[in-house]
Amino acid sequence: MMHKAVLLDTSFFLRFLNDDSPLFNNADGYFRYFLQNEIKMYVSTISIAEYCVGGDIHELPLKNLQIIPFNLDHSKKTGEFAKLVFQNKNKLQLTERNIIPNDTKLFATADVEKSVEFYLSSDTESHKIYKLLKEHLNPKFQFIDLNVPFGQTFGVLDL
Repeated sequence: MMHKAVLLDTSFFLRFLNDDSPLFNNADGYFRYFLQNEIKMYVSTISIAEYCVGGDIHELPLKNLQIIPFNLDHSKKTGEFAKLVFQNKNKLQLTERNIIPNDTKLFATADVEKSVEFYLSSDTESHKIYKLLKEHLNPKFQFIDLNVPFGQTFGVLDL
């Protein structure tokens, strides 16, 4: 039996590791929920690289995470996703940012990894890209918005 898993993006860690963040409680709630419900938590080497721009790898809760290196299968899926995003770049109305490299790489990783059912992020720009992918290519994972508490997402009471 394969356990469910979630891919956590950089924005999750920026909130989870900063108790002054307005989203800290949501991030902490998701982290605890995943631990209690034996949902594996994955982090991509891409997110680790992003985090290390302003933080230190030792700040990450690595003992509770499984690290996923970006690989050839992820690369092939990224090309498929990025092609669609580039074709629809003007429709997305994204704020100034590099829209393709990391968002599509992380989405491809979530889609390729068999046990990943969820992708957790607070990045609203990334969510726009996910909606486009969902409409045209139907990735298998669910995007979870960190702005929504875990109890509301999973239909449980936070007791």
